[in-house]
Amino acid sequence: MNINLAVLIDGDNIPSAYVKEMMEEIAKYGNPTIKRIYGDWTKPTLSKWKNVLLENAITPIQQYGYTTGKNATDSAMIIDAMDILYSDKVSCFCLVSSDSDFTKLATRLREAGMQVIGIGEKKTPNPFIIACDKFIYIEVLKTQTSDKKSEDEKDNQKEEVDKVTPKLIKLVRTTITDLSDEEGWAFLGDVGGLLQKRPPSFDPRNFGYEKLTPFIDSIGQFEIEQRENQKSKSKLIYVRIKEKGAAKYRKN
Repeated sequence: MNINLAVLIDGDNIPSAYVKEMMEEIAKYGNPTIKRIYGDWTKPTLSKWKNVLLENAITPIQQYGYTTGKNATDSAMIIDAMDILYSDKVSCFCLVSSDSDFTKLATRLREAGMQVIGIGEKKTPNPFIIACDKFIYIEVLKTQTSDKKSEDEKDNQKEEVDKVTPKLIKLVRTTITDLSDEEGWAFLGDVGGLLQKRPPSFDPRNFGYEKLTPFIDSIGQFEIEQRENQKSKSKLIYVRIKEKGAAKYRKN
């Protein structure tokens, strides 16, 4: 990928335990040319971050808390983001925080034509989530280290998996209908792209599935068809709302 990213991390608001997995996730969307983390590094609470900054080439930005009750870290991160915006060095920002204070920043960056990816915990307020083009829950990244976990840790991880609700199923059905051809088929790649916008936090990993196809298949209300791409000889996946008695997965 040739997309340059600015990764700005709120050190006061994000746990350090999965920084390696977080950076691997960010690399899927482009080249993180700017990587900064903000916080008061004189505080013992940030000591865990110090061990992973050098390993991941993240630059720590010192920000003292000048006034009680005011978050100076947020202000420093916002000011830096605007400086980077006008430098024309990146085309995408990754804002790593669970703080709703960054809602206006995400909105302003998108107004300027930037893509904005948010990463935060599931407790992140919805206004910040929907202000981003895509929002990734940091808990989801734990699945990438599942093979190294104990059985107790795996059980705890299962508890973090979201349930597929009737509201979500209706959203999937509506999205397929909006993109379908005359026979009801929709290209799964387009379905996934539109689902992500309705809301930005949509991710099959939230429900325990690494990919969109098994997530759609698990619902049981959709047919999935695999087709040959005549130009590249690759496989294309299409989906439609299942008719009564139809097979749920077909190959052409």
